[in-house]
Amino acid sequence: MTNADKPRNIRRTWKIEVYGGWGDGPSAVMKIGEHSVTATADHEGNVIAEIDGQPQPDVATAYAMWKEAKAAGRLTLLDEQHLTPPPAPVTFEGAGIGKARARVLHKVMGMAGLPNSQHYALSAAALGEPWPLDTLSTLTEAEAKTVWGHLCRVYPTARGAATQLGLGVRRPVAA
Repeated sequence: MTNADKPRNIRRTWKIEVYGGWGDGPSAVMKIGEHSVTATADHEGNVIAEIDGQPQPDVATAYAMWKEAKAAGRLTLLDEQHLTPPPAPVTFEGAGIGKARARVLHKVMGMAGLPNSQHYALSAAALGEPWPLDTLSTLTEAEAKTVWGHLCRVYPTARGAATQLGLGVRRPVAA
């Protein structure tokens, strides 16, 4: 589960001044160090931290330093970068021509004289793939047009077969 409130794709760097007590009195406080703390949240909201440029195994130490410095007013934001999110993953679910259109393509290939065992190899050759395809149903519209154009060049009777099936056939666009 992801928290929609978490920052996404952002990197922030703070300067943290560390002060400590000196002696017995409450007023004896001195600066004992300064650190740079960087927190980066990825596109899923996962946070990684660095202290003085060193990656931390978890964010707890960096968060504790940040929280203490903020409470004491010793925290300065040095840099904030909004990172570019990664591209959306490519999915092919539902993007293919589907089983019904693949079945028609198989039928036309068979009627044109292409042996059934060669349907996937011819399609792969048309697309420049080294191995026969697993299925025709996942071909995109553009890939299906490429396969159709190649089929018509290699087996000119494919147009007549498609016409016999009642399909409207157009001449492919010259490449």
